[in-house]
Amino acid sequence: MNDDIGDNRPKLGHIWLRAKFAPQSPPPYTESYLVSGARRTDVIAGRTVEFYPCSYATGDDIIANLRFALRYEPLDLAVLAATFVAIDAEVIAAWVRTEPSGSYARRAWFFYEYLTGERLDVPDAAAGNYVEALDPQKHVAGARRNSSRHRVIDNLLGTLDLCPTVRRTAKLEGQIGFHIDAEARAIIERYDPALLARAVWHLFTKETRASFAIEGEVPSPDRTERFAAALRAAASFDTGDKDALVQLQNAIVDRRYAATDWRSFQNFVGETTVDLGEEVHFICPRPEDVPSLMTGWMALTARMLADDIEPVVAAAVAAFAFVFIHPFEDGNGRIHRFIVHHVLSKTGFSPDSMIFPVSAAIVRDQRSYDAVLESFSRPLLSAIEWGWTSEREIVVGSDSALFYRFFDATAVAEYLYDRVVDTVRTELREELSFLAMFGCAMEGVRAIVDMPDRRAALLIRLMLQNGGRLSNSKRAQFDELTDAEIAEMEQAVQWALAEAGDIPRAANAF
Repeated sequence: MNDDIGDNRPKLGHIWLRAKFAPQSPPPYTESYLVSGARRTDVIAGRTVEFYPCSYATGDDIIANLRFALRYEPLDLAVLAATFVAIDAEVIAAWVRTEPSGSYARRAWFFYEYLTGERLDVPDAAAGNYVEALDPQKHVAGARRNSSRHRVIDNLLGTLDLCPTVRRTAKLEGQIGFHIDAEARAIIERYDPALLARAVWHLFTKETRASFAIEGEVPSPDRTERFAAALRAAASFDTGDKDALVQLQNAIVDRRYAATDWRSFQNFVGETTVDLGEEVHFICPRPEDVPSLMTGWMALTARMLADDIEPVVAAAVAAFAFVFIHPFEDGNGRIHRFIVHHVLSKTGFSPDSMIFPVSAAIVRDQRSYDAVLESFSRPLLSAIEWGWTSEREIVVGSDSALFYRFFDATAVAEYLYDRVVDTVRTELREELSFLAMFGCAMEGVRAIVDMPDRRAALLIRLMLQNGGRLSNSKRAQFDELTDAEIAEMEQAVQWALAEAGDIPRAANAF
């Protein structure tokens, strides 16, 4: 956000509350200011900046700014939580007594008790229609759960332990409108079951290798197979079972780093600099906060699945929340991407027994993956009090749990949707097209000479690497074939390529 705007314009709603009560909190994604001109909206560096005429003025009034935030803005639960911790409970209680049936007073009351865990000294609401905690026009909302005390519908995605929010942006609405799952099924329906069975093996292998590649690792065959086996069983995985999560971590890391519980030490993500120091990119939650955050994570994931939250949104929220908590010393990134597949498979978004190799799309543009992670981690570095001990270990000096409990997950939802669309339109389409072409080439080659499968496959791969012809340097590998037979086989491979179209990436990866 441009500091000149913040310095020169009167603040409204969340940005006023943050400046007054939680200046260290990451800024909300929607900021509102007063201007002397007409109402307008700008988007600056991914943040929405709203300008309101002077008739919307709230002054330095807590209730007026809370009312404005609840009425006009997508909610930032971290800012609200910090505000409620900082103000006297009587401020909200007095508002509720003055407007016992008012929708904004009741929502503020609900959020105060929800976010602080403290009960206000006011009687249960006796009048007023039920009002939704989250405005479904502004947020992705969960199913209806009535809070009779406030006469408020709790439609939050999670619970007090962990409750991210997702704003309904134009980009996200457009991505949901692609119906990319239906597009994937239409692609799959063009191919016969035998080819699809081969494709499944290739797609699981591609996802496994790419997920390790993101971490800069080349796994052993044993670890590759263990992770691929976990992916094949992703739909039936129980994210509500702590032991299952620990066992999954054990299955995908070097056995020397297998966990027996959540981590009990302060962790961070960084890299060693040329002077052998550490450049810190992300401060993980304090170890004492991890158990409640993971309890919240399991409840959040179960609640989103039960509420039929749009699958890619639910996958993004669950997967990125997990990696932000970083509950283990090792394996967090791979489990984070495994969770994507768990949710997409569990909800039926991924076709039966199929996988969208999302990690391959991430590897292709890892810079955007790093950028979306930094959109969460970078603001935390200035919000959290941390430092180094004499033993060069990081210590966090203040309560920072709410920054992880109540984060805005819109950016990660938009990011994952882009990757899923990219995966279906690139990896899935190319993999199936390549396998169909390769099968056609195999039939053509073996119709000329009934070669063993492995020899025929090697010959075709070498031809594909040279535009459909066998190079002179490779000719000696097939001295059992005549030049005429080689020429016929080249024609068969070239015909298969022409029928399939241009699929260079899949061919190179085979």
